[in-house]
Amino acid sequence: MSTPTPAAPAQGKKVNRINLDVQAYRGGKTTLCAGCGHNAISERIVEAYFEMGVDPARVIKLSGIGCSSKSPAYFLGTTHGFNAVHGRMPSVATGALLANQHLLAIGVSGDGDTGAIGVGQFVHLMRRNIPMIYIVENNGCYGLTKGQLSPTADVGSTLKNGVVNDLPAIDLCALAVELGATFVARSFSGDKKQLSALLKAAIAHRGTALLDVISPCVTFNDHEGSTKSYAYVKDHDDPVGEITFVPFFDDITIDYEPGTTHEVKMHDGSRVFLKKLDEGYDPHDRVSALKLLHESTRKGEFATGLIFLEPDRDSFTDLLNLVDTPLSMLPEEKARPSRAALELIMERLR
Repeated sequence: MSTPTPAAPAQGKKVNRINLDVQAYRGGKTTLCAGCGHNAISERIVEAYFEMGVDPARVIKLSGIGCSSKSPAYFLGTTHGFNAVHGRMPSVATGALLANQHLLAIGVSGDGDTGAIGVGQFVHLMRRNIPMIYIVENNGCYGLTKGQLSPTADVGSTLKNGVVNDLPAIDLCALAVELGATFVARSFSGDKKQLSALLKAAIAHRGTALLDVISPCVTFNDHEGSTKSYAYVKDHDDPVGEITFVPFFDDITIDYEPGTTHEVKMHDGSRVFLKKLDEGYDPHDRVSALKLLHESTRKGEFATGLIFLEPDRDSFTDLLNLVDTPLSMLPEEKARPSRAALELIMERLR
């Protein structure tokens, strides 16, 4: 991540490394329900981008349809945003990043937007390792259409009207690990410390960073019998480990006991320190990650933290060997092949 030209410091306000104050990272006033977990996620995004010193002008924020997809209006207010068709945010993100691979993309989706109508697009985004952050604000219900069960609702969970879910849930983290995502994590909207560290690590990652964030719906799915309620998640949270993120522009001062911590260097020089609670778990091993997720589901718990990380695999835009100048900025004479070039290509294909 290159450092933009610093702006003039805001007088009397705390500024970050590019001389912007936190107000530059805020968005509009939320219209979501009071206490909605989505609002807490927006606050963590504001803090993470401010503290990492990301230039808002380089960011593109995308979403689909649903309560979750309203969230981009509440952070990075000066950043370009695109509210896509229901379930189609991944293809819009892919197109935007192919047109300009220097953009820093963050997509916000929901469990219905991702796990139902958009699951096909989600599958291909994960396998391509598109360089973007993909946040799922997961509440287990369709909050915008009166609280019906979503594909991530757990077997046996109940709605406020007494309806019991008898279908198995889609585990979006397990699906992402299986399909090839290079950064997979789960957190809880109420866990400020963990979610903040994961967001900063995701910003530093070059590849698909999936963050499945359990975000209780206070209107339709925060009651006894729900497995996505505040009370249930707090009681059934099973942290993989304590994660600490140190950006490349800070001194590395973390000191853990030998043998208890994984240290991972990101492509930009940042470091992730994972203090393991389970000594046998390796966040670099896809098989271990899948085993962890399946075992936690079987116990009725949520494995939270950094589930899987592969920081050195080429992203989709790297594999395509795109020219450094964004395709959207190439002049016509460079973007459009000449007649002679087309004839040569056709001749080779005969």
